[in-house]
Amino acid sequence: MELPRPALIGVVHLLPLPGAPFAREPLAGVLARAVADARAYAAGGADAIILENFGDRPFFADMVPPAVVAAMTRVALAVREQVKLPLGINVLRNAAEAALGIAVAVEAAFIRVNVLTGVMVTDQGLITGPAATLMRQRRLLAAPVEIWADVLVKHAQPLAPVSLEQAARETLDRGGADALILTGPETGSPPALADLTRLRATLPSARLYLGSGVTPDLAAAVRDRVDGCIVGTWAKVGGQVTAPVDPQRVAALRHALRPA
Repeated sequence: MELPRPALIGVVHLLPLPGAPFAREPLAGVLARAVADARAYAAGGADAIILENFGDRPFFADMVPPAVVAAMTRVALAVREQVKLPLGINVLRNAAEAALGIAVAVEAAFIRVNVLTGVMVTDQGLITGPAATLMRQRRLLAAPVEIWADVLVKHAQPLAPVSLEQAARETLDRGGADALILTGPETGSPPALADLTRLRATLPSARLYLGSGVTPDLAAAVRDRVDGCIVGTWAKVGGQVTAPVDPQRVAALRHALRPA
């Protein structure tokens, strides 16, 4: 997948899917909101979008019910029909094989995997990286789907001490990730610039994206050191994570990343 550098990837936070504890909308309402948010990202100049079942908290650790896969596939198809941007899939918390299956079915370009290698302690319990099975499944399906993986992902801590540099090398070289994502400690929190500097020094040629807490100021500060930014919270009306996407905010982010 070819994207401009640095690219702006907008997160479409899905409303709670049918069956989720906080679900209030039927699937038709979830679909309509997702399409509207995807259109807003496109209008603001985003280069790609990623669908995420953000509203389904509390999340399953690494497997989701079939209804989640079916609903996300339906929504992803509708978004693809309406918005001609490269599409990614993230099935929270770490349902990597489900994300891959959806991506293959809808011809998405990439998936996001929060924990690809190692073991992380999360609010869903212990999550073990599925790299061995996921990479074989991708090979079996002959799927041209990239795997973007977080390094020491937000809302989590490693089970055993590991440096950021080692975690990144293992995710990339031993886990087989196509791109790395660096986040802050939680949703809406930016990563430490010192961590970005360390990763760039360790893996100067790796594809590296910032994945949380991105604002226009941060985007402008890092645009020469990253391949792109994954943006959700700040792109919403008023910077509120549950609000609709604001195309003017998206445009501000896009300009900060690529002023020309």
